[in-house]
Parts: sequence; C-alpha cells; structure tokens
Amino acid sequence: MTTPTGAPRGVPTRVLVTDGDSRTALACVRSLVAAGHEVWSAGEHRLTLSGVSRGVHAERVFASALDDPAAFAREVSLVAQRNRIDVLLPVSDASVDALLLHRDRLPPRVALPLPPRDVFRAGTDKAGMMAMARAAGFAVPASSLVARAEDLDAAMERAVFPAILKPHRSVVTDASGRCHKLDVEYVETADALREAVRRLPADAFPAMLQERIRGRGEGLFALRWNGHTVASFAHRRLREKPPAGGLSVYRESIVPDEVLVARTEALLGALDWQGVAMVECKVDRDTGEHVFMELNGRLWGSLQLAIDAGVDFPALLVACATTGTAAPQRAYKAGVRSRWWWGDVDHLYARLAKSASRLHLEAPFPSRARVLRDFLRLPSRDERAEVERWADPLPGVLEAARRLSVARRTRARAR
Repeated sequence: MTTPTGAPRGVPTRVLVTDGDSRTALACVRSLVAAGHEVWSAGEHRLTLSGVSRGVHAERVFASALDDPAAFAREVSLVAQRNRIDVLLPVSDASVDALLLHRDRLPPRVALPLPPRDVFRAGTDKAGMMAMARAAGFAVPASSLVARAEDLDAAMERAVFPAILKPHRSVVTDASGRCHKLDVEYVETADALREAVRRLPADAFPAMLQERIRGRGEGLFALRWNGHTVASFAHRRLREKPPAGGLSVYRESIVPDEVLVARTEALLGALDWQGVAMVECKVDRDTGEHVFMELNGRLWGSLQLAIDAGVDFPALLVACATTGTAAPQRAYKAGVRSRWWWGDVDHLYARLAKSASRLHLEAPFPSRARVLRDFLRLPSRDERAEVERWADPLPGVLEAARRLSVARRTRARAR
C-alpha cells in the first residue's frame, strides 16, 4: 500500500526529527505522519513550524547544536529515550555533525540513517570534494586554495574576478568545541577579497577562492542505501534568497539529465555514501555543462517539492533504516513548482530595494517590473505552497505571525 505521494506504508515507526523550526523538518514530519508513523519534532523554541504540524508530538531541546554540540546530543538522547524512538532524523549540518560526533550518547536501539562521520566530513568538505567531483566526470570551477589568511597573495595570482570565497565547510568547530555557520561571499575586486578573508575566523581555513560560474542552479538529490540508489530527483532554481544565489524560494521539478545522474552515482559510490545527499550544480550558460558546486549530506531545504512531485525521501529513508531496503523510486512528475512565500517576499524586497551591482546579479537579469509581475502572477495548477497547507494550517499561521511581529518591531525601532 502507498500514500498518495508514493511513500512506503509499513509497520508504524516512532521517528524523531530535529531542527523543528526548519522547513525541512516540516516537510519531514508531514511526510512521515502521512505514511502512518508516530512522529516527534524537537526544537529550541516552545512553538516550531514542525511542532505545530498536525499529528506531531512537540519536544523542546534547549541546547544548540552550534553552541554546544555535546549538550545538544545529550538532550536529543533523553528525548529519544523518553519516547522510545526508533529512527532519528537530524536535518541541519550542525545537528548531523553533532549527533555523528556523539553517536555513543544515543540509545543503542535508535537508528541514525547517516554515513559514518568521516564519510560525512569528507563529502561536505567543499575544497576536498573538487578532486573527487572531477574524478567522477564533473566539470569544476577554477579554484585556488587559501590555506591560511597569510597565503592570500599566492592565491590571488590565479584569481579571476568576480569570484566566490568559500570556507572549506559550512559549519566549522573552534578549539572550545563551539560550532560556527559560515556563508560564501561574492568578491568583485582584490580589495573586497582581502576584506572578506580578514573577516573569516581561523577555523574557516583552508578556504577556497573560486571562479563564478554564470548560469542557473540545478540540484540532483539521491537516497543511496547499501551500495544502491533507491531514489533520485532533480530540480532547477527559479528564484533564490539572496537573488544572486542562496536558498531557493521558488523551484521546479525537472527530468534529470542522464549524464548528471551517472556522475552523481559515481561520486556517491566513490564516497561509499549511505543515506541522502544533494549534488548542487550550476549549468554553465556558455557550455551547457553541469558544473559541480558542492555536496550536501543531509535532507535539503526544498524537500517538500520532491515529496509533492512524487518522491517521498523521508518515508523511503525511514523504510531503509528500519527494514534495510525500500523499493526503488525514480519516477516523478516534472513541472511541479514549489514556493516558499515568505522567502519569495524577501527576494522581491531585495530586488526592489537594492541595485543589481549591490546584489551581485549576473546579466542578463529581469527588470524590477518583471520581478514584481512574476511575484504577483496567479499560481498554476502544478504549483504548491511549501508551508501553507489547508489540511495543515498551523505552520503557515505561525510563520506569518512571526514575520508580522518582526515587521512591527522593526517599524517601532525606526520611529
């Protein structure tokens, strides 16, 4: 028997999803409740997007995976013990790394469907993955490694501006054990690069100075288990936050490119990956080639689109974790679109309030009038709201209430 999205429905499992305030967690809990599982959501706040979702049990975890990974793992373990959890799904880089590092703190009965920590760390090392991606057949951007801030001059000799400065991973750990989340930076000139490097913490190194690939963003998502690809899915980014590249706020399911699929399977095979992963690429507008950007080793921000299109990764992952297998799932509907409404509001505001140069937009880009017209366009039959759902309204209500509260506080400070 299957759910409407094609997810497996088997013996009910008790599942705990972390990072309860993320849209990824919300997509997870909705999927798993629909698949017939008993679902808990753990978050730092009393009310979270996934915690108020229909059919979900909310738990509060006070420790932050970024600020105190050990305490976070300890609290999650207590929640898992108290609720007799069978499967634990962390959905952020910080929570994945914290729970892999402190796996021994979790109850033995709890399945953590992730690769070993050394494999996860290797796969999410932005600098180290360039060579592996090239060996798997991917085109990769021209890059220079900046081992330390003092080595910048040598890297700049090979730099082509505009460029992108990337820490070697998204989450780094300092000497005290505290984690820091780091973002990529666009740098247009040598002076801007020097300033960006100066701001990086020591733990961000080695960093990578990379040419900027101009073209649309695409992602291939896969679930690999026991050496086999169980499910795959592809999408293209239509709008992002910030507009030059970041979180996708409006995206569309697409038919996966066969060459991209083969290269992704070769890459994940070389890593001996276990679990879900996303290969993020740019399609070079001059060559049409998929250029490897990075690998994300966790459930991703646009997960709801894959579920709406017909590939229910959370339910498939739980099936693999509990039974050791799941029926392969590669067929899905192309042309389905998903919109994170408040993220799209942020995209619109940025485009209307800031210049193209300030936003690092690459030409040609749509005019402000076109951006506004696209934002106001009525949704098509195959378009879905990511958060707002008639059958599960409270997450949308909570997100809107928070946004409006922030807007009121901002206006009050401006007076």
